[in-house]
Amino acid sequence: MESVIKDINPVLQLLIVMTVFSLIPLVFCCMTSFLRFVIVFSMLKTALGTQSVPPSIVIVGLSMILTFFTMGPTFQKMYDMGSVPYQQNQNIIMAINEGSKPLKEFMMKQTRESDLAFFIELTKKKAPANPDEITIWEVAPAYIMSELKTAFEIGFVIFVPFIVLDLVVANILLALGMFMLSPTIISLPFKLLIFIAVDGWALIVQGLVTSYN
Repeated sequence: MESVIKDINPVLQLLIVMTVFSLIPLVFCCMTSFLRFVIVFSMLKTALGTQSVPPSIVIVGLSMILTFFTMGPTFQKMYDMGSVPYQQNQNIIMAINEGSKPLKEFMMKQTRESDLAFFIELTKKKAPANPDEITIWEVAPAYIMSELKTAFEIGFVIFVPFIVLDLVVANILLALGMFMLSPTIISLPFKLLIFIAVDGWALIVQGLVTSYN
């Protein structure tokens, strides 16, 4: 495999590199911890019922910063492993191949075995003897499925107390005969008060960050 990579025309190598760079936003959004962060924060915003607060750009920005924080060691390993073959023989394809290994290792740690087994079976190849034989393109879809499930599980836990509060407020208004008053308007200040009292942002951010350690 390495001999084939070395024999690739430099022009073709450049074309492959340009293609890889165009996929960086996709890789960052779907193959890093950004996926879990942005989904949980979006569901928290919906659970609070604050509509446009915080703005979407703030949620995305916070998710990106936390992604760089949690994946800093992984990104450093990717750079270190990718720079070695490039400095030795100026082969960009080998550098990308080696540099992607830490990312694959990170995803495999967060991926459920059942999801990974499903996509490996779809390839109809022989069962891998060790993790090194599994390609990053087999790990990526399994990782996305696992992250979606984890993020929605966290979102469900966040939603429950806010839904209970909405039900309590709605029943109180119904008992008082205030049919025309929206329960969400009354419950919103109480949601914010409780969220601030328990230091909700710190709890959620700390929980998400430590879930990757």
